[in-house]
Amino acid sequence: MKLFIDLPFETTLLVRDTCLCLHTQRAARALARRFDIALRPVGITSGQFSLLMSLNRPQPPNLGSVASLLAMDRTTLTANLKPLERRGLVETEADPKDRRTRLLRLTPAGRAALLEATPIWKQTHADIEAHLPDPGRLRAELGILSTA
Repeated sequence: MKLFIDLPFETTLLVRDTCLCLHTQRAARALARRFDIALRPVGITSGQFSLLMSLNRPQPPNLGSVASLLAMDRTTLTANLKPLERRGLVETEADPKDRRTRLLRLTPAGRAALLEATPIWKQTHADIEAHLPDPGRLRAELGILSTA
């Protein structure tokens, strides 16, 4: 017979009140929800906005560099690209220098979606930053966590 020892409820409270992972996840979900609502008229989510923006470069980036920038594994990035490709916002092509490498490119429709979404993002972002005591410090500290 196996004896089970319950985890004390105090530990649950400790995690609830102090866990950086939990607090970061909650904040990220709340921020994403706010941007999702704001970007709804454009027909994209906050994650799709970030992905489309990551492709707004003079030269088409490869899949690996975009995955790295967005801190995603390649499989997740590929899954997130599919709906954008179906909607004609993004296209992929083989790199002429290395046919094994896929390049990602915004289509004219993808550029138009970004043009429409950017003022919405700017206003939403400004509204959120107005409620923060030191947004630059928060960005710096999140940067530390993302590179640790």
